[in-house]
Amino acid sequence: MNKRTVVKILKFILIVLLVVLGIWLLNTYGMEQVQAKVKLLGVWAPLGIFALRFVSVVIPALPSSAYSLLAGSLFGFTTGVAVVSFADIISCSISFYLSRRYGRDVVAKLVGDRFMNRVDELSQRHLERNFFLMTAFLMTGLFDFVCYAVGLTKASPKLFIPALVIGVSISNATIVAVGAGVSGGSTWLLILAMIGAFVLAIVTGIVQRKQQEKSLEVIDKE
Repeated sequence: MNKRTVVKILKFILIVLLVVLGIWLLNTYGMEQVQAKVKLLGVWAPLGIFALRFVSVVIPALPSSAYSLLAGSLFGFTTGVAVVSFADIISCSISFYLSRRYGRDVVAKLVGDRFMNRVDELSQRHLERNFFLMTAFLMTGLFDFVCYAVGLTKASPKLFIPALVIGVSISNATIVAVGAGVSGGSTWLLILAMIGAFVLAIVTGIVQRKQQEKSLEVIDKE
């Protein structure tokens, strides 16, 4: 069994376990009782979600979006966004540093050979030259790979950090709002999530167009 197959199996198992755990908790206690029990854990509950999200970003092969939904469901919108965004900012900053300090070989060990091609492609987009394009890429589902990719360029941390904060805050607000809106029955949060999803769809479209333009440029040069 190769490494790629093992990663797929582990990712699938983790997602299934999270879904099963969520269904079991809801069926056993109900959302209100689950939230009450989470509050009894105090700071340990947010720290747990923080740790899970942190690891899933540093090792991109692991799923991460589920933790944003879970944070919104358990902690509400404000706390959920704060926990997930803080985890993303810290983990992405570390990814950027590791990439900048130790180079491509270390990044390849963390993301795996299968995903290293994605990092290489992103590092060749010249994101360091365009703050808004870098921010746009960090708003997409590729943000964890983007952090490693930007670290392989000559981008200044003074440029990367603001783009990172803006990018992950906007994208996380959208996903956390879904979890908080569904669990709390909040109409305005669901509306916010819909607006955020629309904005992210536009950003993703722009990013994809830029990727296609870059690919055509490479083909033309060849």
